[in-house]
Amino acid sequence: MKVLKSALLWVLAVLLASMMMTYQRMTGPTYPLHGQTTIGGVSYPYRLSRSHELTPDENGSLDAIVRLALPDTAVAGTLYYKRLGIEEPFTAVPMERKDRELAAALPHQPEAGKLVYHITLHRGSEVVDIPASAETVTLRFKGTVPVGVLVPHILAMVLVMIFSMRAALAALFKEKVRPLAITTLVVLVIGGFVLGPLVQKFAFGAYWTGWPFGEDLTDNKTLTAVIAWVVALIMLRGPKGEKRGRWWTVAAAVVVLAVYTIPHSMGGSTFDYSTGQVVTGTGALPVENAAPADTAGESIPVE
Repeated sequence: MKVLKSALLWVLAVLLASMMMTYQRMTGPTYPLHGQTTIGGVSYPYRLSRSHELTPDENGSLDAIVRLALPDTAVAGTLYYKRLGIEEPFTAVPMERKDRELAAALPHQPEAGKLVYHITLHRGSEVVDIPASAETVTLRFKGTVPVGVLVPHILAMVLVMIFSMRAALAALFKEKVRPLAITTLVVLVIGGFVLGPLVQKFAFGAYWTGWPFGEDLTDNKTLTAVIAWVVALIMLRGPKGEKRGRWWTVAAAVVVLAVYTIPHSMGGSTFDYSTGQVVTGTGALPVENAAPADTAGESIPVE
């Protein structure tokens, strides 16, 4: 019975962790924008990238290719883009047809550089904007992160959520908590304080951009979670620690849960084109999510 109870709690921990990690990933600013557009009486799904790794393609190009699956050859498209935070006109690029899709390139930018873009489709006199309502999509460029660093980092952060949830359940169901709490903190330190900075360095050129050096929410979330689990472990020390530290363990798990509700990469590294420096924080650069009236819904000739 005890083994079955433990197994069920592990299953519950994995389910809770999976739900939270899926939510965090899908709500993050680098998760692809999915939607649907209708032109010529036919609806087409689209997927627009919001993150691009600066890895050369088969032609040696570092550009980000924007593609739309549109088999209707009567449909033409124009891609508009500009640099984030810079007062400059949108550059218009006619999209080329390649079999059943339209495609155009966004020119590669420095690590953490961001471009805002949107697309206008034409079919005769019919004009459609993607995304709708003259909104734009923001795409961030990042350096190549070796698989040997990225995969262990992701795995460690997945395990953190699982062990954190399992420790909280152990505390609530009066199981032994301290070993689970220790495991949670160790994996969190490895994933967030060792592998995390390596990922950040490869992607954006800096090991740590959270407090006290910056306002990167991802780094600051990791720091907050580590502090919460350190406190929980301190309270779990001693002969009466298991009893005294149970609610501190639950509190630490709640902190991790709250951390995972904040979308990943919020307030992350952004290249400031006006200074040539990488900045962090949600207010570091203006948010540009609306296409100006002179590009929305009409075509601008390419010079």
